[in-house]
Amino acid sequence: MALLKYLSDDGVLPPSYQSEGSAGMDVRAHITESIILKPGRIHAVPTGLYLEIPSGYEIQVRSRSGLALKNGIIVLNSPGTIDADYRGEIKIILMNLSDEDFVINNDDRIAQLVLSRYERAELQKVDVLTETERGSGGFGSTGV
Repeated sequence: MALLKYLSDDGVLPPSYQSEGSAGMDVRAHITESIILKPGRIHAVPTGLYLEIPSGYEIQVRSRSGLALKNGIIVLNSPGTIDADYRGEIKIILMNLSDEDFVINNDDRIAQLVLSRYERAELQKVDVLTETERGSGGFGSTGV
């Protein structure tokens, strides 16, 4: 198990897993006044949270399924990436895809954070790539 260190502003609840089998930790808004997210608008919501992510890991930021389905609220660049060397405040980029205003209050659970191991690639320029059955077929080429 990887150790994820954090600092937080006063009164900030740490990210938390909501069930034994959860892959993502819910992270909360840390705001002094409510945010009204208008339809079609985007807002970077502060969390008051600062992370020290272990080397070789990233944090992926994902939408909460209930907010997406019931309210049309998504993490805009989902999954977003927080790199191991970033030390600034974590802010969640939310967008309202619905036709109604959405109110974000302090301590509302607004996104999920998933700790993910990664490998850095070594790039090698070649003259030709190996053949596959799919080839260069993209965007729907394998069917529905």
